[in-house]
This record gives sequence, structure tokens and C-alpha cells, in this order.
Amino acid sequence: MRFAEPSHETLSQRLYVALRELIQQGRLAPGCALPSSRRLAAALGLGRNTVLTAIDRLIAEGFLLARSGAGVFVADWQPTRDVPDSSETPSARLSQRGARILDFSATLGERHAAFAPGVPALDCLPRERWQRLLRRHQQRAPAAWFDYPTEGGLPALREALCDYLRLSRSVRCEAGRILITQGAQQGFELIARLLADPGDSVWMEEPGYGGAQACFHSAGLAMTPVPVDEAGMNVASLPANAPEPRLIYVTPSHQYPSGVTLSLPRRAALLERAKRHDAWIIEDDYDSEFRYASAPIAAMQGLREDARVIYVGTFSKVLYPGMRLGYLVLPPALVEPFRRANARLHREGQYVIQAALADFMAEGHFGRHVARMRERYRGRQARLRAALAPAVEKGLSLSDGQAGMHLVAGVDSLELEEALVARGRKAGIQLSPLSRFYLETPGRPGLVLGYAAASEEAIDTAGAWLATAWLELTGRG
Repeated sequence: MRFAEPSHETLSQRLYVALRELIQQGRLAPGCALPSSRRLAAALGLGRNTVLTAIDRLIAEGFLLARSGAGVFVADWQPTRDVPDSSETPSARLSQRGARILDFSATLGERHAAFAPGVPALDCLPRERWQRLLRRHQQRAPAAWFDYPTEGGLPALREALCDYLRLSRSVRCEAGRILITQGAQQGFELIARLLADPGDSVWMEEPGYGGAQACFHSAGLAMTPVPVDEAGMNVASLPANAPEPRLIYVTPSHQYPSGVTLSLPRRAALLERAKRHDAWIIEDDYDSEFRYASAPIAAMQGLREDARVIYVGTFSKVLYPGMRLGYLVLPPALVEPFRRANARLHREGQYVIQAALADFMAEGHFGRHVARMRERYRGRQARLRAALAPAVEKGLSLSDGQAGMHLVAGVDSLELEEALVARGRKAGIQLSPLSRFYLETPGRPGLVLGYAAASEEAIDTAGAWLATAWLELTGRG
């Protein structure tokens, strides 16, 4: 018997693993007697207690049997002669729903800083200040924060967030109407579970956000795509026989991914539609802080006192995704059921992070950080436009980029979109195809080009590469 190369494991642990593998492989057959612990220890140059510890563990797990007065024997435990070779991986047949969720997740993990959409500038986070706040609350954390809290989030954070949303987004809220979640996705899941049943219809922007699409699909909802044009979601374009919605998902301040803003007449019409159908509007305000041509646009939720709107926000874009904090602003009647369901289904937590974030906001650091990032992203967008200028001069179209963290480049065909994505993959550059954001195929071709996470140098390099690739593939160089 040979042990593996030296490792951090104890000798007893290594002997246990070696014996177990011999048994599982059938090299120690059922009924086979092991040498006595003294003989085995002497043969291996180990202490007897080391051997006994390994054998006792294998007996406890059922791999070995101890017979009084007779010794220790290999148990008849169905060895691997009846099991496929260990080098073969078991099949993993997904449900149809599971396979479809993966379709919505096609680009996850394929990140290149130059064009990754929806990723903030992590290098610009004030880390030292943030770490000081975390340490402050880690040292002061009360015992209750380590329990199962059920209050809907740290009160101090909900107060700070309420003040911010009232001032910056004209949201109608009180601190008690805010539910802190572990990101926007968890918020979507709670809404889908509590307000809709499998088979109910959710009206979705077309094109739209894949994360929301995946969440609603996993809840068994029927998604009805609603076309987006230059004025945003156009429910008037739906046929008369379109299913009545239970939920309506919209990104009105900065539509994802097209970048357009939902016009005021359409906002009013959508609120009326929701009231008529007894539906709930999910207002996803994912990056409204970053508007460049004007002040941030007021939230649709604040337009009417009786608005049937659930406002969803996240700190993933304005600070960093790994924070895993988002929030819902709920109508009063939904506060208690959502709080209880969240505590039951997901548990609450991260109160140290919530406390640090409350201080970060209350002390003014959050507002200053948003202002700095708005200017930084404005500059990075300009840098991307400059890098793509040779192609734009030859006909490549770009979205107006009045807000947000990405631009959309229109291309002439799905074949060209596919060719650019394939060429980018070979060059190590992620290109997100616009057509993937559509529920109905074929979607409009294009590229979603994130610029927030990239350095100016990376934008120059990747932008020049894309301009050259587009010129070559279109023959306009």
C-alpha cells in the first residue's frame, strides 16, 4: 500500500482514504480479513493508534465489520464492480425548465472587462473606507445579528435608503415599506412566488433582461413579450387576444438592453393597464444613478399614490455585485407577507454589511461615490465612442448612451452578429449578442457593449479591435 505525496492530511486520514479506495475498487473483496492492527502498523511503519483510528472510522461508515474474537473483515457493501467506471461521470438530465434557464444564462462567466455589460468599475470602489466600516461593525455586532432575524432588514439601512430614494428618485416610501433582499434576483423570485401562480402571464420587455426572464420562467410563468421601441415598452402593440397579465416587468428609466426611456404617456398608460387587470408592475431601476444628459428620471412608482408598482433596486451596479444586497419598496398591503416569506424562504442576514452600508450612506460617502462614478463612466463611454469612430464613420450605429453602463451597436444581420461574436471569442474578447435578449426568435441583431468595468487602455484596445473586425467583415475597410 502506497500513500499519496505528502499533504496537510494526518497519517490516519491518509490511511483511511487508501483503505477505502481499495475497498471501493474491489481490490479488497467482501469477506476479506484485514491484518491485525499491530501487524498493519508494523508493515506500514505507523503507530498502532493511527491504524486503529482509520479502521474505527471505516467500521463506523460500514466499509469494515469487526467480529469479536475473529478480527476485522471487509463488509459486503456492493463494491464498484456493479457500478460504472469511476472515470465516467453520471448523466445529468435536466428538466425542460432547467435547460431553458441555462439558455438565459449563456454568457455568465464569459467576462472580459472591456465589454462585459452590467459590471461596475470595481477598481474605483473606496475599499479602505469600506473596510473600515465593515471592521467597525464586525467588532460591535450584537448577538442578535448572528441569529435568524425577521425584521426585513436592518432598520438603519432602511432609513438611509428611504431618505436616498425620496430625494434622488422621487419614490413614495417609508422605511417600513422597504424589504432588504440578497440582490434583485431574490426580489424577482419573491414577487413571482407570492403574486403569481404557474401558468399566469407576465408581460416582459422585448428585448429584455435575461436574469428576470430566467427567474419568471423558473417560477412557471408564461412570458408575453411586449415590443420596445424608441419610447419604451409599447403595450398598445399587443394583439387584442394577448393574455391578461398578472405581472408586468419594465425597466422604465433606462431600458435594458436598448437604453431607451419609457415616455411619460406610456408610463401613465401602463399604470392604468395594471389597475384594469389587477396586475402588479415590477419597476426594475437597476442603474438609474448613471444618467449623463440630465438629472436622473423620477421613478414610475412615485407618479401616483395608488400605483400598483413594486420598486426593485440593487447595490450591485452602484457599488459591487459581491455585496449581494438589493431591496424592494412595497405597497403597504404587501409588506408583512413579503417580510414573512423572505424570512422563511431565504432567511435574512449580512447585517454587518447592512450596518456598514447604512453608515456609508448616512455619512455621505455613497452620494459622493455615485457622483464620481457618473463622471468616470461618462469618460469611459466617450473613450469607447472614439475607439469605434472608424467603424461609425462607415455606418456602424451606436445607441445614444444618455445613461447607463453600456452601448448597443446595431449590425446588419444575425450572420454578421454571429461572425463578430465568434471572432471575438478567438481573440479573448466577450461580445454579448443583442439577439439573445429576445424571447421570440429571431431577435434584432446587434452587440451589447459594456464599458464601465474596463480601464481606458482596455477600452482603446478592444474598441479598436472591434472597429477593425466590423470593417473587415462588412467589407467597408
